[in-house]
Amino acid sequence: MDINSLIAQYGYAALILGSTAEGETVTLLGGIAAHQGLLKFPLVVLSVALGGMIGDQLLYLIGRRLSGSIAERFKKHKKKIIKAQDLINRHPYWFVIGSRFMYGFRVIGPILIGASHLPPKIFLPLNIVGALIWATIFTTLGYMGGEIVGPWLHNLDQHVKHGIWLVGVVAVVWLVRYGFKHRESKK
Repeated sequence: MDINSLIAQYGYAALILGSTAEGETVTLLGGIAAHQGLLKFPLVVLSVALGGMIGDQLLYLIGRRLSGSIAERFKKHKKKIIKAQDLINRHPYWFVIGSRFMYGFRVIGPILIGASHLPPKIFLPLNIVGALIWATIFTTLGYMGGEIVGPWLHNLDQHVKHGIWLVGVVAVVWLVRYGFKHRESKK
C-alpha cells in the first residue's frame, strides 16, 4: 500500500484528529491532498472545520471549569488575562472568530473565552462560523500550495527510497569511522 492510497483511505479521519490538536499544518496538508485529487476539497474543509471546532469546544469547556482560578494559576500573566477577558466581554463575536487566527491564541483563546463566562449558546455558533472560515482559508492556501509541492509529491516514494539509501550510507560511513577511531584508541 503506497502513501497515496493511505491518504485517500484515512485522510479525512486524520484531518479531523489532526486539526483537533494542531490546525494550520494539518489543514494545509489537507489542501495539498485535495489539489492532488486524493481528497475532495469540500470534505477537507468540513473535516478540518469539525476537528478545529471540537478542539476549541473542549478548550472552552476547560476554561469554564477553571474560570475562577485561571488568573490565579497564571499570576505572572494576570494583567494580560484580565485584558483579554475584558476584550472578550466587549467584542465576543470578533474575539471568538478571530482568536483562531491570532498567533499564540489557538489554545489559550478558547480557554480564556470559557473562563470569561461567555454563554455556550453564543460560543457554539461563533465557534462553528470561525472554524468554517478558518478551514476554508487554510485549505485554500494548501490547495494553492499544492501547485508548487505537487510535482515533488508524485515522486514521494522515490524520495523516500533515496532518503533511506542516504541514511544507510551515512550510517555505514559513521560506523566505519567509529571502527577506525576505536581501533586507533586501542593502539
